[in-house]
Amino acid sequence: MKRNFLKTAKDVINLEISGLIKLKKTLNNSFNEAVNEIAKCQSKVILCGVGKSGLIAHKIAATFSSVGTPAFFLSASNSSHGDLGSITKKDILILISYSGETNELKNIIQYANRNKVLLIGIVSKKESVLHKASDIRLLTPQVKESGGIVPTSSTSVQLALGDALAISVMKQKKFNKRDFKKLHPAGALGAKLKTVEDIMLTGKQIPFVKEDLKMKMALKILSDKKLGILIVQNKKNQTTGIITDGQIRRFNQKNPNLLTTKVSKVMTKNPIRVEKNDLAAKALSIMNNRKITSLCVFDKKNKSKTIGVLHVHTILQSNIS
Repeated sequence: MKRNFLKTAKDVINLEISGLIKLKKTLNNSFNEAVNEIAKCQSKVILCGVGKSGLIAHKIAATFSSVGTPAFFLSASNSSHGDLGSITKKDILILISYSGETNELKNIIQYANRNKVLLIGIVSKKESVLHKASDIRLLTPQVKESGGIVPTSSTSVQLALGDALAISVMKQKKFNKRDFKKLHPAGALGAKLKTVEDIMLTGKQIPFVKEDLKMKMALKILSDKKLGILIVQNKKNQTTGIITDGQIRRFNQKNPNLLTTKVSKVMTKNPIRVEKNDLAAKALSIMNNRKITSLCVFDKKNKSKTIGVLHVHTILQSNIS
């Protein structure tokens, strides 16, 4: 007979929610102090814990590194066999322990206090060794564990507090999407954060033509560049228009003198443009909405000049959608 465990699942989730609510209520100025110290740290943030708290410390270190704060996890067991040498006075040490009495952490605590390394303790018991020894004390609430055997609610609280620290430090440093992209160049996330400048065509790849050029020569440039468009410039190299192969076909149907016609008579004025720092995904959305395949790219410093061309094929080849 199959049993239904939905009630158990909901009970576990409710206990963890209860723990998070308690955590929210216990936050105080020590949290602000921790954020400010981590944000101005010129070295690295080192996280350490044992058992399930160690797994949480590992994850929090990864989150800090992802959002611009160099951090790594220190194995408590290995620390007493030489790894304490990786801790310097410029570092910040974050120790995570529910009881604050974990034996493996005591050597690290003594080392930090002796060498004046800033110690942030994430702990739930005020009378513990870790709480008393910490320079900044982040007290987590004592919570009821689901099943009463393994850490569940307590580790959820630790993880949430770590995430809150990492995101707060990120905001204090004004770490933005552009910074994030530099640390995450690969995968779907990296693709989503690519800018127009990352993938646009530049220099000799751009099919520039002058306004007074005859279409006979312009068609040769169109054929050579193989983009299906021409970017029209005036004598000051300012972009004044665009010509697509579709426009050329339509113009030719109505005007038999296409080859002797000046580019300025065929072009569409004021082409749709994007700024080089815009996300490529935004540019693709513009193309889809306007039903076009190319965009002129400009720099905020000089909006009248085209510095690049973005083609829909380039976007799709970059796995941007």
